[in-house]
Amino acid sequence: MGNKAVKQHFETAQKTGVLKISQMRLQEFPSPLKQFPNCLKTLDISENRFTSLPPELGKFTLIKSLNVSGNRIEALPEVLGLLIKLETLNACNNMLKHISPALGKLKNLKQVNLSNNQLTEFPSMFCGLENIDVLDVSRNKITSVSAEVRDFHGVELNMNQNQVASLSEELATCKRLKTLRLEENCLQISAISPRILKESVICNLAVDGNLFSSKQFTEVDGYDAYMERYTAVKKKLF
Repeated sequence: MGNKAVKQHFETAQKTGVLKISQMRLQEFPSPLKQFPNCLKTLDISENRFTSLPPELGKFTLIKSLNVSGNRIEALPEVLGLLIKLETLNACNNMLKHISPALGKLKNLKQVNLSNNQLTEFPSMFCGLENIDVLDVSRNKITSVSAEVRDFHGVELNMNQNQVASLSEELATCKRLKTLRLEENCLQISAISPRILKESVICNLAVDGNLFSSKQFTEVDGYDAYMERYTAVKKKLF
């Protein structure tokens, strides 16, 4: 990225609060960003070659939207916990293996996209966030959903294309969870707790591509209760 292009992007960002420096083959943060005033509300550094996020990112406490997708980042560091106004985090298509528990401080988070990474554990640090709507952790290597999920406040949880073999029945206590996507995982029919079907508010449970047939799913205790919710929602849409 030439100096002229850098200057133009940063001059615009000072006026608009929006800095987009995507698809520029960057491997490290441009030096102007390290001295940049705390005025950014949107930062897009997607589709570059970053392997990590610098400590300087923590000074941009006004950021509401952060897009770091399409890089080679292996961890979401503790410094992100300082971005207290953050509402949208897109870190899909990276090489993430670790997420700092500090991200559990981001009380304003609404949308989190961590799809297509290398995560092996369910990111429970997002479970206590009351404003979260959607958490997408599809296309990772997660093997189970722990009991901590009881505190998940989201409306949608996407775990398609992982390696999930066990589900905590505490999913039944998620008060806002309407859509649960679990397609193409490693679930046996015994992993689908009747409690999830009977007591939850889930009305869209996607489980195709697991280790059981559609017929087996229809025979699980509680399936009829789930279908009542599913049908009621469909009727509202038409």
